[in-house]
Amino acid sequence: MDTTSTALQKALAAMFPDGVAARAKLVALGHSHSWISRRCREGGPWRRPIPGVILLTNGTPTRRQLLKVALTHAGPEAMLTGVQAARLYGVRRLPPERRAHTLIPHRSKVATWGFAIVERTIHLPEPVEIDGLPVAPLARALIDAARRMDELQAVREMIHDAVHRGLCTPEELREELAQASTIGSALPRIVIGALQDGVDSAVEQWLETVLERSGLPTPIRKVELRTSDGEIVGVADAWWPKAGVAIQIRYDEVALERDKAPEIPSLVAEGLIAVQVSPARLRDEPLVVIQELRAAHRRARQRPPPKLGSTPAAPAA
Repeated sequence: MDTTSTALQKALAAMFPDGVAARAKLVALGHSHSWISRRCREGGPWRRPIPGVILLTNGTPTRRQLLKVALTHAGPEAMLTGVQAARLYGVRRLPPERRAHTLIPHRSKVATWGFAIVERTIHLPEPVEIDGLPVAPLARALIDAARRMDELQAVREMIHDAVHRGLCTPEELREELAQASTIGSALPRIVIGALQDGVDSAVEQWLETVLERSGLPTPIRKVELRTSDGEIVGVADAWWPKAGVAIQIRYDEVALERDKAPEIPSLVAEGLIAVQVSPARLRDEPLVVIQELRAAHRRARQRPPPKLGSTPAAPAA
């Protein structure tokens, strides 16, 4: 590379630190269209991933460069939304997604091109800057992502992860859903409708999924078990009285501050078969939990059910 080319590269790197430039900006700097096109030919130092957008390298673009390409294509008022935006906020349980989804003002005429999805909207939010990139508020990003997903469980995991870790609230999601397009809104409405006011019901949803898929009789939910003498055994999150089998969720195993979490005594009584699970196992190993439940019911058939009474458990304070 000669001295002139080196100087040019350094100057462009200073102007476009992510290595992505709009062709129009390069032309405004005095470079001709033909010169730019020659540099983008096969074997040249640049690439043109989308018409009008130049990648100032011939290497494989990074994820950030692809996001920058999509934003450059969408225009100066664009912002990221959907899965890629949620990832920037730190949401972890996301579906695989290589495309970049951007929002632009409704008056704009830019169209989707390849991996760069462009959505015009009359409800353009104020963007948040994350690592130098304009990003839609998280609640909006989650709703936009969910509207393009077709699996309820994937939508549930994504939204529950964000709410469970305090990245956004159910109320923020409800507000976004209220003004979102009805197209593709069925799944997020199901998930958000199951969120308690201000409280994440992710664990309850995971347990419900396990129970539905187990093929076992419908249990009684959230009951306090007592012996015939009135002694409290504890609270079962699911209880099969005819079998004498219970599920106990060990929330204390996933408390943020384990030393400050209230200790949950194990369910122990003569004849009682208790299956203890953590929220993480309900989420990540549902089939294993189902196998344990079925095995517990098989064992239960080999002995008389315990003499235990049950009453609805008081809600947590």
